[in-house]
Parts: sequence; structure tokens; C-alpha cells
Amino acid sequence: MRAIEITSFGAPDVLREAQRPAPVPAAGELLIAVQASGVNRPDVLQRKGLYPMPPGVSDLPGLEVAGTVAGGAPDDLAAAGLAVGDAVCALVAGGGYAELCVAPAGQCLPVPKGLTAIEAASLPETFFTVWQNVFAIARLAAGETLLVQGGSSGIGVTAIQLAKALGARVIVTAGSDEKCAACVAIGADHAINYKTQDFVAETKRLTGGRGADVVLDMVAGDYLGREVECTADDGRIAVIAVQGGTKSAIDSGLVLRKRLTISGSTLRPRSVAYKTALAQDLRTKVWPLVEAGRVKPVIHQVFPAAKAAEAHALMESSTHVGKIVLTWN
Repeated sequence: MRAIEITSFGAPDVLREAQRPAPVPAAGELLIAVQASGVNRPDVLQRKGLYPMPPGVSDLPGLEVAGTVAGGAPDDLAAAGLAVGDAVCALVAGGGYAELCVAPAGQCLPVPKGLTAIEAASLPETFFTVWQNVFAIARLAAGETLLVQGGSSGIGVTAIQLAKALGARVIVTAGSDEKCAACVAIGADHAINYKTQDFVAETKRLTGGRGADVVLDMVAGDYLGREVECTADDGRIAVIAVQGGTKSAIDSGLVLRKRLTISGSTLRPRSVAYKTALAQDLRTKVWPLVEAGRVKPVIHQVFPAAKAAEAHALMESSTHVGKIVLTWN
């Protein structure tokens, strides 16, 4: 099979097309003939040598795919409610940049009705991540306010749409007026240009001094201390990445007085059982929203898989709004 491999750690041009043996599904896994692969920031970190794979995972990058079921044991197919030939998308721990990929049966979801493989490939990583952190862990509820740091990212556009569809108010930050406008067009109630505005002051102003109930933080670093200042009493801050650095200074007294909860999580090393439970939630609670058009994939650009290096360069430029996808023809 064709695959995109990391020839050495470094810049995007270390990604090269290669021939690899086709994977064989183990017990509990399905084989997917991949039509499209989502590109995510963890792929960039892996390419740079900053995101080691969990034990036993393919060294090929790629955490989400869409295509058709090409094989699997009858019991595993039945457990997933799928059959050979069905259109699926899946969250995988690695190996997604390839024409064939194995995925745990419980992490395979039917492609929502009306979506293409390219659109479906943009869903798993961000939808699993947002559902886990914003809803399962931080417990965002209808009527509450969500602050999303990086609203124009793949995670950001997913968080905007899911939160709005489920009755929350959404404030986002983004790095340009154009990105802010794009986030509002997608559904955000307010967008803050963090390069020209103080997101702490703006969040307080927009909430009448109350602050955000939930913060989705992909930055960490000095952002965490500032988020403590603009989070409401009994608020929750979910840290999912550390693009701004791993060291943070916070006012612990303010955390106590506001009764704040600060959580951190990484999804890739979690158990198949944990991810299967998330998949079941998505299938019953979120897929109907997608099929009804209330939540839509936001695709910024599509590249042939052979141009994965260009896709990674775009990801690192941070000029995109939404998802970047590779296709296998």
C-alpha cells in the first residue's frame, strides 16, 4: 500500500511517500480502505519528534481516517453494527496516512448521512476531543458561556458548533480580524482578536463581569493564569495542549475563591474502552446534529496525500480556518 512516512524528525519535507505492507486487523479491529485522512497538530509534533507513539502503534502519522470497511472478524463487525463495504470514519492512534488502516471496531463510526469521505475524515479527532473535554469533563451546559482559545482551528470550529447546537453561548479568540469574522460566521457569538485586545478584559465585559463558565485552552503557558481571572465562579478550565509552553503561574487564592476546576487530558494513550464510550456518545448525541445540518464540517483545504508536506506547512503557518485533509485516489 501507499503510505506517507516520517523519514527523520524535522521540517515538513521529511514526509515522503513510500510503500508499506498492508496492515492486518487483530482481534477487535477493522480494516479500512482509506479515502481521506485528516491532518492534525499532533501529526506535526510527531513529525518533529515531540509526540512519541504509544507502544505498539504504527510509526505512520495520522489520527483520523474515512473510507470503507475492507475487513474484520464477523463478531467485530457485528459489535460495531457495520458490514464490509460500509462507509466509515474512525479515530486511530496512528497509521492514518495510508491507503489501508486498522482501527478498533468501537472507534469506527458510520459516515453521517449526506457527508463525503473528505468531510467525514475531518470529524473524529476534533469531535472526540471536544466532546471529551468540553462536555464529558468540563460539563458545559445549555445557557452557560464557553471561551475557546484558538477558535479558527479544527478544534475551535468544532467546539463553536457543538456548543451552540447544545444551547451554550460561545466566545472565541483568534489571531486576526479575518479569523475572528470567520468564527462569527461559523456561529460564535463573539470573537476577540488576541493580538489587539485583552481577552481577559473582553471576556469579562462580554459576560457582564461574570466570566466564562468553561474555557477550552490549547495554549497553556501564561494563558492559564489569565484564564483563572476571567472564569466564572464554579468555572472549569480544560487544558488540551501546551502551544504556549508547559510552565504556568496562577493565583491559587483565586482558584479557591472561585471554586475552579482545572483539568488536563490527552486522548491518544487512553484505552480503547474509553474511546469506544466516547464514540457511542457521538453516535447517539452528535451524529444526529451533523445529519440535520446543525453542525457542519469546516474544510479549509484538501491535498493529495503525496503533498502531505505542503499540508503540514499550511498547518504550521496557522493561516487556516478549520480542517486540512489528505486524499487517496
